[in-house]
Amino acid sequence: MSMFCYQCQETAKGTGCEIRGVCGKTEDVAKLQDLLIYTLKGIAEIVVKGKLDVAGLGPVNHEVLRSLFMTITNANFDAAAFEVEIKKMLKLRNELRAKISAENLHDATTFEVASPEAMQEKAASVGVLATKNEDVRSLRELITYGLKGMAAYTHHALNIGKENGEIYSFVYEALAATLNDGLSADELVALTLKTGQFGVAAMALLDEANTTKYGHPQISEVNLGVRQNPAILISGHDFTDLEQLLEQTKGTGVDVYTHSEMLPAHYYPFFKKYDNLAGNYGNAWWKQLDEFVTFNGPILFTTNCIVPPRSEEVKGRIFTTGSSGYPGCPHIEPDANGKKDFSPIIAMAKTLKAPVEIETGKLVGGFAHEQVFALADKVVAAVKSGAIKKFFVMAGCDGRMKSREYYTEFAKKLPMDTVILTAGCAKYRYNKLALGDIGGIPRVLDAGQCNDSYSLALIALKLKEVFGVDDINKLPIAFNIGWYEQKAVIVLLALLYLGVKNIHLGPTLPGFLSPNVAKVLVETFGIAGIGTVDDDIKLFMGA
Repeated sequence: MSMFCYQCQETAKGTGCEIRGVCGKTEDVAKLQDLLIYTLKGIAEIVVKGKLDVAGLGPVNHEVLRSLFMTITNANFDAAAFEVEIKKMLKLRNELRAKISAENLHDATTFEVASPEAMQEKAASVGVLATKNEDVRSLRELITYGLKGMAAYTHHALNIGKENGEIYSFVYEALAATLNDGLSADELVALTLKTGQFGVAAMALLDEANTTKYGHPQISEVNLGVRQNPAILISGHDFTDLEQLLEQTKGTGVDVYTHSEMLPAHYYPFFKKYDNLAGNYGNAWWKQLDEFVTFNGPILFTTNCIVPPRSEEVKGRIFTTGSSGYPGCPHIEPDANGKKDFSPIIAMAKTLKAPVEIETGKLVGGFAHEQVFALADKVVAAVKSGAIKKFFVMAGCDGRMKSREYYTEFAKKLPMDTVILTAGCAKYRYNKLALGDIGGIPRVLDAGQCNDSYSLALIALKLKEVFGVDDINKLPIAFNIGWYEQKAVIVLLALLYLGVKNIHLGPTLPGFLSPNVAKVLVETFGIAGIGTVDDDIKLFMGA
C-alpha cells in the first residue's frame, strides 16, 4: 500500500495524500511516521493493561511526547531520524512488556522490525486505512491528531521543567483506546471530548511554564526592519532554544531575529534584556521559500513548520533541533543537562551577509490573558457603551491556499466597532493591516502562539464572569478559526470541551472527518465551514 495521510488542511483534493505529501513528505517518511505511531499505541496498551505506574516511567513519558511531536505536519522530514526513533521506542516497549503479565496483547505490542525494509513493509499494513470502518477511523484519527497537538504543548512545558502526570496517563489511555475494536462510536466521541479536556490542561501547563520562567506577556512593539549585523533566524515555537541561542550570541556581533511563531517571544519581559534580539523577520511559515533567500544568514528550526527548501544554498544554511529534522541538515542535540551547542550556527552567521530588509515599521502584540485582564475595566466600559459590539476570535494557523485570503478580507470588512482576538500564525493574514483602535484598544489583540489560544479562552471566561452570563455562548464573541495542522486540532477540541459552540472552521473542514462524524459535530456543537466574507459577517453580526 502506498502512503495515505490526511492530517493537515491542505491534504490532496481534501481527501488524502497518496503519492507525496503536499507538505513535501515522501512516501517512506509517511510510512515511518505511521509505524512510529503504531509503536506508541503498543507502548500505551502495555502501560494500560499492565497497570504500570505512569509516574515511574519518566524517560518513556518524555520519549512518547517527542515521538508524537515528530510526526506533526512539517516538523520532521528525515527518514533516518524516524528509523532511529522507532528502534528506540521498540526497545522501550519490550522493556515495559517484560514487566507485565497481561495476556491477549495487540500486535502493536509484539511486532519486531530490524531493517529499514522491514519497517516499510510493516508500515504498509498499519497506517490510517488499516481501520476499515470510516467513522471509527475518523474518530480514531481525530483523537490521535489531538494527542499530537497535546504532545507538542506538553513537550514545550517539559523543556521548561513543568510536567503533569495526568496528561501522560491520558495519552496512554487514548492511544491504547485507538487499538480497541470493541469501543462504540459513542465511546470514541466521549474520548474525543476528553481529549479536549486534557488539551486545556496541556495549554494551561505550558502557559504556567512560560509565564513562570519568562513573565507575563506585555504590550510590546516589535521591529520589522533589520540592522546591519550578520544574523541568525530562529523559527518554530520553543522558547528554551531561543533563550540558549540569545545567551550564546551575546557579545558576538551576531543578531537574532524571530520568524513566524517565534514572534511572541518579544512580548515576554524575560527576552527584553537581550539587545541582540533584533526583531521579527518575515511572515507566516509558508512564505519562507522566498524570505529565507533574502535573510542571508543561517536558520534554526526548533519545531515545525519546515517547508522543503528549493535551493541547495538555502538548505545549506538550515539547522534543526528538538522535534524538527530535514535530511542533510545538521541536527543539534542537547547534552545530558539539556544544553545545546549552537556555536556552528554562530560561526556560519559570521561568514554571511546581513539580512536584506523586506519591510519596515513595527507591530504591536502581547495581549495575553493577564494583560487583557489589566485592561478589563476599559474593555467592559467599551462594550457597555456600545463602542465594542463584538469580539472575533480568529486564532489558528495560516497556510498556502489562495482561499485563505478570505481571512484578510474578513478582517478588513469587519465593522469598526469590532475587535479581533488572535493567536497562532493565522494572525499574519491581518496583523499588519492598519485596522485602528477603539478608544485606545487596538482592533487586533495578539495573544501569542497557537497554544496561547488558552489565553483567549481565559479572556472569554473572564468576560463571562464580568457580564454575569451563565453560558459562554451568550457573550458577544464569535469564533472564526483557520486551521492547518494538529495543534489547531487540539485547540478546537479544547474549545469544544469548554462549551464553545458555533465555531466556524476553514478554509475547509478537515478531510479526516467522515460524513457521519462531521454530522455529529455540526448537530452537537454547531461546527460550520466558512462562506463568503459578506455573508459570514452578516451572519456573525446578526447572531
